[in-house]
Amino acid sequence: MAMKAWRAAGSAACLIWLAAALAAQGQETYKVRLSPVPADQKTRPDLAGSGSLTATLSGNKLSITGSFEGLKAPATMAELRGGVMAGVRGPVIAPLAITNATSGTINGSADLTPQQLTNLRKNGLYVQIYSEKTQAEGVLWGWLLK
Repeated sequence: MAMKAWRAAGSAACLIWLAAALAAQGQETYKVRLSPVPADQKTRPDLAGSGSLTATLSGNKLSITGSFEGLKAPATMAELRGGVMAGVRGPVIAPLAITNATSGTINGSADLTPQQLTNLRKNGLYVQIYSEKTQAEGVLWGWLLK
């Protein structure tokens, strides 16, 4: 009788491990390194800071979490944006929650369309942070890369 119980427990453990492994296979992970946006003579003095984020895609839902530091003015907003490939700016996909300070956290999620999923896989999605001094062009940005 004890042997049957051990077999049943072992079988259950294997099924749980297999289910977890299959669920993990359905996810894609992307990394983001936040750095100052391109600058001109006017904006260069206000650009400073860095950060890192992790984005996880499960189905069509993209979840983003991470942190930033070193801004010269408090952050005011963060956005997930979509271009057609890395380096090409694009429209807002979704707002992200951000700490309104010179350092803090960023997180949020978005349900992506088929075109946005294609652009993600071509490295076309990015996160952009704005501060009190850089409302027009942003202060930091980073592309979602595998």
